[in-house]
Amino acid sequence: MKLPAFFIAHGSPLLVLEDNDYTRFLQRLGSDLGKPRGIVIFSAHWDSPEQLITVDAQHETQHDFYGFPEEMYQLNYPAPGDPALSSRISELFKDHNLPHQPVLSRGLDHGAWVILSKMFPQADIPVVALSVDSLRSPEEQYSIGRMLAPLRDEGILLIGSGGLVHNLRLLKQKDQPEQWALDFDGWIAERLEAWDLPSLYAYEKQAPHVREAVPTYGKEHFIPLFYVMGAADEGRQAQLMIQAYQYGTLSLNCWMLD
Repeated sequence: MKLPAFFIAHGSPLLVLEDNDYTRFLQRLGSDLGKPRGIVIFSAHWDSPEQLITVDAQHETQHDFYGFPEEMYQLNYPAPGDPALSSRISELFKDHNLPHQPVLSRGLDHGAWVILSKMFPQADIPVVALSVDSLRSPEEQYSIGRMLAPLRDEGILLIGSGGLVHNLRLLKQKDQPEQWALDFDGWIAERLEAWDLPSLYAYEKQAPHVREAVPTYGKEHFIPLFYVMGAADEGRQAQLMIQAYQYGTLSLNCWMLD
């Protein structure tokens, strides 16, 4: 069965401890998807000018954050890797002449394991993590995702983990969203549903409040969207599954791309 691709916001690392509408949605989504043969995830927290691929047989858990409750640093998500799947990805990249490198012993960063721990708490599905490159053009990012489209027919779930509105310098002590965040998410939603690639590629010039929503120091959280859109290029259907906010300016959304 061909699996959809997803863009999933990972929010704050505290999401892993929370019980709210968004975390319950992630739990239902994982249950509805069943047990994919494997998961390939582009994480905003692995930004590299080279395309990198984990090749571990077993992942460690990165606690790549600071200032959080001590219990956060005791949490583990011991998902296996899949060297064969890593090799399959390498073959697809080679077929399209994309330079790439294997990486051992990196572990899964919180952009990956926080959402996966909600969706697949048993940590028994193999995971291969891929880096993103915030300096590439949206067209290039989309093209890389399109290289991986065949995996969707092979029982592999493709996820881009990030945040469409993600500016940690503008967080508020409330969950009611700021109007500018709503305006930006609304603009993205209209163009995603129309699969308006020219406008989306030009989001930095066209989207309202783009500097607040996607600050220059935080583009890596937005760009996983383009990678997973590329993986869904054949169907070009986008459906918003949930939209929520934390701290006024932290967008929690999930887009299904098929």
